[in-house]
Amino acid sequence: MGGRVCVIVNPAAGRGRGARTLPAVREAFAAVGVTDVRTTEIREGERAVARRAIDEGFTTLVAVGGDGTWGNVANAILASGADCRLALVAAGTGNDFAKTVGAPMRDIPLTARLAVADGSDVRVDVGKIEDQFFLNIAGFGFDIAVLEDIPKIPLLRGDAVYIVSALRQIIGYGGVEIGVATGAGDRGMRRHLMLVIANAKNFGGAFKIAPQASLSDGKLDAIAIYDTTAMKRLGLFAAAGKGTHVTKPGVGVEQAAKFSLTFASPPAYETDGEYRRAKSARLEVTCVPGALRVVAG
Repeated sequence: MGGRVCVIVNPAAGRGRGARTLPAVREAFAAVGVTDVRTTEIREGERAVARRAIDEGFTTLVAVGGDGTWGNVANAILASGADCRLALVAAGTGNDFAKTVGAPMRDIPLTARLAVADGSDVRVDVGKIEDQFFLNIAGFGFDIAVLEDIPKIPLLRGDAVYIVSALRQIIGYGGVEIGVATGAGDRGMRRHLMLVIANAKNFGGAFKIAPQASLSDGKLDAIAIYDTTAMKRLGLFAAAGKGTHVTKPGVGVEQAAKFSLTFASPPAYETDGEYRRAKSARLEVTCVPGALRVVAG
């Protein structure tokens, strides 16, 4: 058996999909003898719920939500130092990390069986920026504009809301100046449409933002999309759905264990879809190799 299992559900994930998924989650986990199902009540409340579960001796935490929920539970695990496993049930908007790690994110009965089984996990890298760990990506520029725009599109769900918001911002977003440096050199300040520091391949529900990214290579992939005209932005947007944008002019790709970033002022950024405000105009983004055990089948 895989030890003690606690299920943490974010009812607000996916604009209420988390709450709608809850009955199926209870049924599937009860079938394998897991009855401890806890729900969150506030934004990022998953961290406090997860910390309590770890303190109580649970050794597998099942996070029901999307990338933000999974990232918040992972942050609690990593901050605790406990060798606790993370299992994923998809109820969010993009659910990008699970696509890369290969978790059976929508097969709740299978996830329940794996959560109670030994040997069903893989060890993966995570990224870190300031005091935040991230599973999927840290993003700057365009994707912040998209996050700020999504609440203004109330009628759409899932991947569609990202795509529509991104198309709206293709025209209006003005870009951001970022300096990027690694041990291999310093690019200096340059205007970006967006900069994504990726631990995993997928982003925004429908985009293969870092097609060469690996969860076990000890490195992060920086995908820099430099500012350009609206028409060329549209072309890059379409190419990103296939992962072919990385071969286009105006896109820079670099792998490193650490990136040093410079901005004109402390920027807004996102980790796993959660909006943040930096404390400094200079940031370091690092890879923490093999830091987390994820139930993947």
